[in-house]
Amino acid sequence: MTKRESISRYSLILNKLRKSPSTFKEISDYLALESELQSYNYNIAFRTFQRDVKDIESLYNIEIRYNFSKKTYFIEYEGEPEANERILEAFDTFNALNITDGLSKYIHFEQRRPQGTENLYGLLHAIKNCKKIGFEYKKFWEERATKRNVEPLALKEFKSRWYLIANDMNDNRIKTFGLDRLSNLVITNQPFSYPKFNIREYFKHCFGIIRGVDCEPQEVVLSFKAFQGKYIKTFPLHESQQVLINNDHELRIKLFVYITYDLMMELLSYGNSLSVVKPETLVRELAEARS
Repeated sequence: MTKRESISRYSLILNKLRKSPSTFKEISDYLALESELQSYNYNIAFRTFQRDVKDIESLYNIEIRYNFSKKTYFIEYEGEPEANERILEAFDTFNALNITDGLSKYIHFEQRRPQGTENLYGLLHAIKNCKKIGFEYKKFWEERATKRNVEPLALKEFKSRWYLIANDMNDNRIKTFGLDRLSNLVITNQPFSYPKFNIREYFKHCFGIIRGVDCEPQEVVLSFKAFQGKYIKTFPLHESQQVLINNDHELRIKLFVYITYDLMMELLSYGNSLSVVKPETLVRELAEARS
């Protein structure tokens, strides 16, 4: 059996279990059907399946457990649900790219610069072990990079970019650094005491990575044309989103967020398909930005 078949089989097993817990026979029947459809040999004995389960956990850190009372296998989801979903999403992407020859024939990649993900592992190590770090950082509006020494606190993703949330030791303020503008990372052996910091609470009322300074989150009511509203319902703007009106003419939603530059840029991107109902200050600011 080729390595490609093994990787594809791992993916099929996980796809089956993501839909519902299954017995070995159900998994085996599913693999047999896929063997016929794809002209590959995914058929396996029970001992091979047991080895696959161990390989999946070892290679991808996805744990498959057995429920003795129901006699079914299932994926063990531990920790944050978002992290589990991203692990499985990354697994899907990795396998799709790994088993496809001549990628340019079938996949059109987005043209973009590297997003700094090569530093994710090192930064997570520093955060978990409370180690101070140093790096060079270049802001978009500055020509030269500056040296930063920080206490790393957390990582945040926004619009396919990764950001480091850290306490800048220069002025003892929590700041956000884009990983795509961070270079020459150095993880020191200098420890620091992790503060009372909860990233979920810190960004709870934020749209994006900018947090309101010297202001409070506000109730924001937005009205979208019905067609655009279909997208907003399936991909909410913010976790606080509540639907107020949903009909053939309008989707009206309510958010509770800081009114920041990130939010303004997002609202402007919807053009005439969006109108702001409240607050009045945001109505005026958006009108001025459009004029």
